[in-house]
Amino acid sequence: MNPEKISISYFKTPFGELILGSYEDKLCLCDWRFRKMRDNVDSRIKKGLNTDFIQKETKIIKEAKKQLSEYFAGKRQTFELQILLVGTDFQKQVWEELLRIPFGKTNSYLSLSRNLNNEKAIRAVASANGANALSIIVPCHRIIGNTGELIGYAGGLPAKKKLLELENPSFDNQLNLFD
Repeated sequence: MNPEKISISYFKTPFGELILGSYEDKLCLCDWRFRKMRDNVDSRIKKGLNTDFIQKETKIIKEAKKQLSEYFAGKRQTFELQILLVGTDFQKQVWEELLRIPFGKTNSYLSLSRNLNNEKAIRAVASANGANALSIIVPCHRIIGNTGELIGYAGGLPAKKKLLELENPSFDNQLNLFD
């Protein structure tokens, strides 16, 4: 019997192109197609699931595209998708904590570290945040610097700013408070 493959499909959005992937009827990939760490993220997922990619649109990928389109149109604030987190136990802890950040709100690496009861793990938390393969769904874009500045994002800072403004139209004004 052949092991199941990770089905992938590409999706152009108003914020950039995403690569979506599903495995066993769960979304395991929703990431920026042209990010710098593309090969590292793809390798981790392939290794973690012990399989390879095949280009194929599945039911869960179609549903993810529908929900993402609603999100980009300002008609959805939460996602109702079965997801599969592929990473270390620590990475999964960080990603689960990201899922707790409400729509329209932001958090910092330091605060995230404190929420995990490990304030000294700030660099590890930042690294796990950067390794997130379910961008937007697991809202790593909601992490900003301690003083309110925009910091690294796999989709690029312009996409991050647009996502934060989509979720909270007064976000740009809030950034100006720190200038």
